[in-house]
Amino acid sequence: MRRGLLCLTLSFLFVFASVAQAQKPVKYCRYEYRGDTSYGVVEGASVVRIDGDLFGKWKKTDDTVPLKAVKLLSPSARPSQVLAMAGNYKSHLNDGSRTTIVTVTTKIVTDANGDSTSESTTETETRIAGQVPEKFQTPQPFFKSPSSVVGPGENIVLPKGAEVVHYEAELVVVIGKRAQNVSKENALEYVLGVTCGNDVSARKWQKGDVQWWRAKGSDTFGPCGPVILSGVNYDDLLVQLRLNGEVRQKESTSQLIHDVASTVSFISKHTTLQPGDLIFTGTSGKTDILKAGDTVEVDIAGVGVLKNKVVAEK
Repeated sequence: MRRGLLCLTLSFLFVFASVAQAQKPVKYCRYEYRGDTSYGVVEGASVVRIDGDLFGKWKKTDDTVPLKAVKLLSPSARPSQVLAMAGNYKSHLNDGSRTTIVTVTTKIVTDANGDSTSESTTETETRIAGQVPEKFQTPQPFFKSPSSVVGPGENIVLPKGAEVVHYEAELVVVIGKRAQNVSKENALEYVLGVTCGNDVSARKWQKGDVQWWRAKGSDTFGPCGPVILSGVNYDDLLVQLRLNGEVRQKESTSQLIHDVASTVSFISKHTTLQPGDLIFTGTSGKTDILKAGDTVEVDIAGVGVLKNKVVAEK
């Protein structure tokens, strides 16, 4: 009996230790060193290169280099798709007592004789502080172009004609394995980790275009990095944005309307997610204009700082 209890106890301790080890925070990075690009595990002030596929089977090597000696790159080399959540913080939807939004939609109708007439419809929406508007009670993802993704230290380029371009600090989910029609309960099994992101947005185009393809997806409009953080509670991380050293955004992911698991699950039921795909989870509070010469930093607890300079298109 005693031997049986001892074996059971040891088995329990082994399982407990294995679970604890699996849940230990890990930082992954994609980096360039002496002309070679690799994935690695960040351990203190060093990077340990891995052999294999970060999104599949891999193992650590004996190749270790100082973290300060490498150039950190965007964490995902070639995401097949980049999605982002609209209106996923109450503070971003409305920070006053009441906001009325009027949307006028005009379409041109041509009859059989070739004569054209215009028809307009007007929709009015009232947003009340502390409440989530009905349409945002359902997750509202949209697509950004994979070509929008740049890494730490790369420039955010303000396109000619964009006029008003804003920053948006966001937690970005990095998908670890193929996810199709997954449940909320199992969704985190498909998440490799999270990183910092800036959903740069051209407001004039966002308001005036039919789609957000260039407002949100222009080249350099999706900075990500510096590392992928895994094994933590993704729904309780402080996200801050500093513009030229001044804090402009500061809110915890605990305030997300749709948490990470809900977001991944919802998207996977309509669009199959592939390893390396990115999901920007939404921005908080108010955003403001970026100008050439600015330095913008997204700082997420445990992940680090994503720093980018802003330049004008030549």
